[in-house]
Amino acid sequence: MNSFTLIFLLFLVVSSIVEFWLSARQKAHVLNHRPAVPEAFKASIPLETHQKAADYTIEKNKFSNLESAIGIMFLLVLTLGGGIDTAFKLWADFDLAPMLKQLGAVGTLFLVMTVFEIPASFYQTFVIEEKYGFNKSTVGQFFKDQAMSLGLATIIGMPLFALILWVMDSVGDSWWIWAWAILISFSLLMSWLFPTVIAPLFNKFTPMEEGALEERIQTLLERCGFHSEGIFIMDGSKRSGHGNAYFTGLGNNKRIVFYDTLVNSLEDEELEAVLAHELGHFKCKHVIKMLVASSVISFISFAILGWLINEPWFYTGLGVAIEQKSNAAALMLFMLVSPVFSAFMQPISAYFQRKFEFEADSFAAEHAQASKLISGLVKLYKENANTLTPDPLYSAFHYSHPPAAIRIAHLESKMVS
Repeated sequence: MNSFTLIFLLFLVVSSIVEFWLSARQKAHVLNHRPAVPEAFKASIPLETHQKAADYTIEKNKFSNLESAIGIMFLLVLTLGGGIDTAFKLWADFDLAPMLKQLGAVGTLFLVMTVFEIPASFYQTFVIEEKYGFNKSTVGQFFKDQAMSLGLATIIGMPLFALILWVMDSVGDSWWIWAWAILISFSLLMSWLFPTVIAPLFNKFTPMEEGALEERIQTLLERCGFHSEGIFIMDGSKRSGHGNAYFTGLGNNKRIVFYDTLVNSLEDEELEAVLAHELGHFKCKHVIKMLVASSVISFISFAILGWLINEPWFYTGLGVAIEQKSNAAALMLFMLVSPVFSAFMQPISAYFQRKFEFEADSFAAEHAQASKLISGLVKLYKENANTLTPDPLYSAFHYSHPPAAIRIAHLESKMVS
């Protein structure tokens, strides 16, 4: 142990206490408001539906606390408990090139972390989601998805990791600038490829059939000056009963995607309003702003890592013997512990995300009917069992979208104006 160990533990303890306190507030607030539907929703949401959403939220909250507690212990096992150190020691005994030893240790650690997360995901899907009628997946589909995700992470992630390690070994002290540029370029490439290469591996995307809905949407796109490579219906119902809509891709590879569950739930005018909201994100340049913010944060992160990587106390303070000091070990340590130190940035990120949602709603109110967006959102709150009464402080930390009552009131003000 050294001073950095104590700093790491202090941040971990404080951030964990804050997180469990916020979680307790959320549970108490939702439970206290369970007996009655909020006044703004009494005409549109039955008491039974409101109470189902409260129970669903509380059950997810309890399980999230358990996951967090286990995750903290697992993090300590990997770091101060010597898990990362053991992986690199194990691969150090093999008669391989240094690069292959580092990749082997990293691959082993990622495999362990992936396997560690599967039971929680399984329980979430086949116990909680099943209990509330949302799960549509099968056990076979679940494990197929896990295998495909692991395979893609290996095929795509390991070469990227190897390239970054090569840069770290080859270009001197400025390696972190090159590594940052590689990572940003890779992220942009993946965003461009995702709609046509990655996503179809997991879901079927069917072009929207010609008809009243397709014509309405095309008219909206022309009105908003938006060009896409197509409007697609995704078979989200094969895994979940939750509904959603989004646009994805970059440049000339943009797609508009509706979950089939959403299309089956909303009226045409409501779907038009929901899409207008999504287009609002594009027209207000939220995607670009988020990319810029992400790029700046990752640049700062690489700069910090560029300093830490040469400091022995960084390794020994997190359970890695100085004999195992390597670029790969530094990357693994940094990826694991940086969330602990950045936890208090959550409310700042959530604030800007909610601000973007308000702006997208305002755009939708200008180019579609605000009343139809409201009715569509209310249906989604009902069908997705979203609580109408989150704790204000908890939502300030964790909600990327404004709470239901605040969001509806904002849209109603647009109708009045």
